[in-house]
Amino acid sequence: MKNSIFLHFIIALISFTCLSQTVKGIDYISPFHDGLAAVKKGNMWGFINTEGDLVINFRDDLVTTDFKSQNYPIFKNNRCLISDKKEGITYFGYINKSGETIIKPVFLNASNFKDDTALVILVVKDTIGHNDILNKTVISHNYFEVLINTEGETTHYLTPNPKHITLSKNFVKQPPQFTTQLLSDNLFAVWTDDEKWVIKKLE
Repeated sequence: MKNSIFLHFIIALISFTCLSQTVKGIDYISPFHDGLAAVKKGNMWGFINTEGDLVINFRDDLVTTDFKSQNYPIFKNNRCLISDKKEGITYFGYINKSGETIIKPVFLNASNFKDDTALVILVVKDTIGHNDILNKTVISHNYFEVLINTEGETTHYLTPNPKHITLSKNFVKQPPQFTTQLLSDNLFAVWTDDEKWVIKKLE
């Protein structure tokens, strides 16, 4: 009986301790988006829920979104942008509200989700030949601006013609800029070489 009372006391004490925990040493707290608010400590960001619990621990790979007053990461459609640097080049992907990587960082640029759709720059690798002298396969990289769903599946190609890119940190110092933008569920715009927008329908 005494052991049972003691066990219940320990459980109650642990529960009270967990409930009374506070997130301290915060430099910035963002407004809530999609049920979570970003919190900054030093150079790292995490997320709290509406109960004040730290549901995603502080990490340095969360991508911030530019707002008028402050830049901070946000969740949209249960997805938040992350980045990963490989051989000096930054790639973008997404995590869910558990902090799990749902879409691996493979895109050269990426937007936040809106209505379960995000705009990303997808790199495609093509084998164009073989160098017999160097005994090396010759690879070419091109990219498209595409729309993806929340699982990372490509739903539409917005740029039908690929753009060549040299995947080297000496050439890709910043993410390539988007030349398209999604206007509605069935419309998007493309910035042309004559510096004009062209409105097209999604097919």
